[in-house]
Amino acid sequence: MDRNDTRGIFPCFLLLAAGMIAAALLSLCLGAAALSPRELLAVLCGRGDASAASILLYVRVPRTVGCLLAGAALAVSGAIIQTVLANPLAAPNIIGVNSGAGLGVALCCAVLPTAVNVVPAAAFAGAFAGVLLVLFIAEKAGASRITLVLAGMAISGMFSAGIDAVLTVFPDSLIGYSDFRIGGLANVSMDRIAPAAWVILLCLATALALAHEMDVLALGTDMAQSLGLRVRRVRVLLLALAAALAGAAVSFAGLLGFVGLVAPHMVRRLVGGESRRLLAGCALVGAALLTLCDVAARTLFAPYELPVGIVLSLAGGPFFLWLLFRRKETHA
Repeated sequence: MDRNDTRGIFPCFLLLAAGMIAAALLSLCLGAAALSPRELLAVLCGRGDASAASILLYVRVPRTVGCLLAGAALAVSGAIIQTVLANPLAAPNIIGVNSGAGLGVALCCAVLPTAVNVVPAAAFAGAFAGVLLVLFIAEKAGASRITLVLAGMAISGMFSAGIDAVLTVFPDSLIGYSDFRIGGLANVSMDRIAPAAWVILLCLATALALAHEMDVLALGTDMAQSLGLRVRRVRVLLLALAAALAGAAVSFAGLLGFVGLVAPHMVRRLVGGESRRLLAGCALVGAALLTLCDVAARTLFAPYELPVGIVLSLAGGPFFLWLLFRRKETHA
């Protein structure tokens, strides 16, 4: 790597990290009951008001941590999927990964309603099933990129129908299902986040360790094989990581969309497509993006609060359409 290039990238990552920290501080301060920076500091030093301490420790901190983890997980998952499938339109919510994870969560809640620690594993199983179906279509059907996205949407629809079927048979399996389907972190707790947090942190570290393999895979199947890469094994491993990341996020944040689509495109424009930079940048941008959207969701219409999934869809839908039109003009 060129030393001058590295010097140019370092300030960019500092700005991304500062943006993530600023988003987290806004999340801790803003809400139905706003906390000033002085009150926040007083609580952290153990001198704050009891009500402010309760709001911070039991509401704001879990919600902020959940936003940071889910945003980073979904953004990195999207970057991996786009690289492995060589498709910039792919994302966990578009190709059925999120809905597969949702089906896994619904089945787990129906069959094992008290086994909270099993939920991330069930979400991973559903997400991995979705990503394997997409990979099967990509390899066997030789479909175009747009056709592959459409196939992913069909898979997503089937998984969503499966969730509805589970809820029909077991109506109490997902209390507050509408919030789960839209996606939100209003009632999240640290106990609910903890099992998924370990999965997310481990998978993020593993994905960074496999950055070189991602770079080789991005050269194309034939070139990667000629360089000695075991393409099928690496592809399945990377997709398993993407599924685990998306599944862990879905297990406590619901079916959030578009973070995994928007963040990788933003990061590529900032730091380029080299995989280690891309993954690290996606973790920072995804965490900041979801946290800022959550802050907007709880403050724009105060005292009423929108699920953050609505804000993401309002922002991500036009972005996806812009990508479609941009690709059409590029290939015209």
